[in-house]
Parts: sequence; C-alpha cells; structure tokens
Amino acid sequence: MRLDQALARMLPQHSRSRLQAWVRAGKVRVDERAAAPRMRVWGGEGILVMPEPEPAQAARRPEPIALEVIYEDDVLLVLDKPAGLVVHPGAGNPSGTLLNALLYHAPQLAGLPRAGIVHRLDKDTSGLLVVARTLEAQTDLVRQLQARTVKRRYLAVVLGAPAPRGVVDAALGRHPTHRTRMAVVAGGRSARTHYRVLERFADASLVECALETGRTHQIRVHMASIGHPLLGDPVYGPRRSRGEGFSRQALHAWRLALRHPASGRLMQWECAPPADLRELIERLRAAIDVPA
Repeated sequence: MRLDQALARMLPQHSRSRLQAWVRAGKVRVDERAAAPRMRVWGGEGILVMPEPEPAQAARRPEPIALEVIYEDDVLLVLDKPAGLVVHPGAGNPSGTLLNALLYHAPQLAGLPRAGIVHRLDKDTSGLLVVARTLEAQTDLVRQLQARTVKRRYLAVVLGAPAPRGVVDAALGRHPTHRTRMAVVAGGRSARTHYRVLERFADASLVECALETGRTHQIRVHMASIGHPLLGDPVYGPRRSRGEGFSRQALHAWRLALRHPASGRLMQWECAPPADLRELIERLRAAIDVPA
C-alpha cells in the first residue's frame, strides 16, 4: 500500500495530513532512504519517523491565567471561555491567550500541536470549548469535527425580527477588499447555520444557532447576510444599534455535544450566558414594558 496509508495504520494518533507533511519535510525514511507520500511499501521495510515539532512551539510559555473548567478527565478538558480571551497567540496577541493558560493548567499539553486545541471561539465570543489532553484524543476530535458529528449551539441577540426559524446555507471566504473580514462569496467554503427564535424584543431577538460547519465568523456573517446582524458586533453590525454600550458581539456557545474519544460515549455540556449577556437580555425585556 501507499506509505502514507501504512503510516496512518501504524500511527493512528497522528492525522494523515500531519504524517504526509513529515514525509514531505524529509522526516520519514524507508530502509534509510528518503521517502515520498505515495511510494509503495510491501512489508518488512524499516521505517524511521522523526516527528517535527510545531512551528514556534519553543516560543510558547505557560501563564497563570484563570480558567473555568466545566469538565476534565485524562483525555478531555471542557472550558467556559470568557469574552475577551484570545484562543491562540498571533499578531497583536503574542501572550495572554487561552493556549498560554492551558500550558500552565496542564503542562503536558506542551507536547501536543496547538496545546490540544481543536476548534476556536472568537476573542469576544464566550462559551464552551473542548481541548484534547492526548494526541489520540486530538486526532479523534478533529475527525469528529470533519465528520460534522460535534454538535454546537449558540445563543445570540440579533437586530430585528428574523423568521421564527431558518437555515442560512451560504459559502464563506475572505472579503474581496477587507481581508481581515469574512463574507459570503462565490467559490468560498461551504457553510450552513440553522437558527430559531427563542424570544422577541422591541427591535431585537434572542436566537439559538446550530452549526453544521465551523467557519471563521460563521454565525456573525450568516446572520448579517440575512439582515439580522448580532447586536454589538463591531465588524459586521451597524455602527449604532440598540444596546449601545454592550462591548462585544452578543454571542455565547452554550451547548456542546460529542463522543468521548476513549469511551465512545455521547457526552453533552451546557453553560449559562455570562453576566454581561444576561444583563443585556434583561434590559431588552424591560424595554418592551416601557410606555412609548
């Protein structure tokens, strides 16, 4: 069979793409010869694999940042991420991120790509996020995400009065002129969001959104594309909207369901919205009762 297929069988804790990258980087040798992903192996060969560390892995450092842990065992960690916390270090955020906090909380995560993180939440989105504690669990969770079997539900306050329920099926990609933004674009990556209205206010609505895919800014762009941007969204919403003074997009990941990578058992977690979002909802409810 092909070398990359054989490696995937022998080293199931690693993804096929990671193994192929190591082969291309010259980190795999077959009978002391340089290998190629599509070369054939027949059995009996001696294969040497020299794992390549993540780029900039050595630059990551643990930082004592508080984490709200919802669930933890030997292979999984489920967190309630606060709004304002960046998930990965990057331009403008070299430290003080969730990744730095994870390395302090569980130092063994230093041996995993991205410290076990398998999906992201925007900086100003709060809520549930799962982290793998082993390489096998990380690979399994990535495959669950690719198969769209991880179920994620969000609470959002949007402007206006959308239909009671609906589906936004629109491909997403980089905005053609504003490269830091995402947009509905022809030829983008497929994206689908289901939503239903939970409560209506004077000029806003509380909705629950369920993701089939997990594209960057998906809920924010999809709801804006149908004329109902998230209240407080500084990128995709109008400059002035009801609830002015709410300092972030009104979005919270409140429910997460997946199969446990070790036991195969279906597990589900929920977390209530944080205080700022609860206060916003109460203000909107109160405004309905105020005489015109």
